[in-house]
Amino acid sequence: MILVKVVDASNMVLGRLASKIARDLLNGEEIVVINAEKAVIIGNKDNIIEKYTSRREIGSVRKGPYHPKSPDRILRRTVRGMLPMKKSKGVDAYSRLKVYMGVPKDLGVKNAFQYEDAKNTKLKGYTTLKELSIRLGAKVR
Repeated sequence: MILVKVVDASNMVLGRLASKIARDLLNGEEIVVINAEKAVIIGNKDNIIEKYTSRREIGSVRKGPYHPKSPDRILRRTVRGMLPMKKSKGVDAYSRLKVYMGVPKDLGVKNAFQYEDAKNTKLKGYTTLKELSIRLGAKVR
């Protein structure tokens, strides 16, 4: 039996959230992440934006590596980095992940889950994925 878990990424630290999601995916669960644009990255805002900008400048359009601009794709790529993608179990786990910006109309929010140890407890020194994506050039609503 495959369990479907709806995870709300609002005010959750990106790295901690991604590691928890990767662990659950490897355990056979199907995970749907909502509100991806509200996840946060802790650190100096300028350093974070500079790091992601320099990452996107590496390589070429034809050969890659390909780094995303939109918040849902950034979160999905972060989870991908924590899965063993050279093994079939990592590829299967990654295929069970769905990430959305906002909340889809056909998805019930009543049972949205949040990992307690992945919540952002700091008051300052962070940036949201929405702010980062706008600075990278994505058109985010």
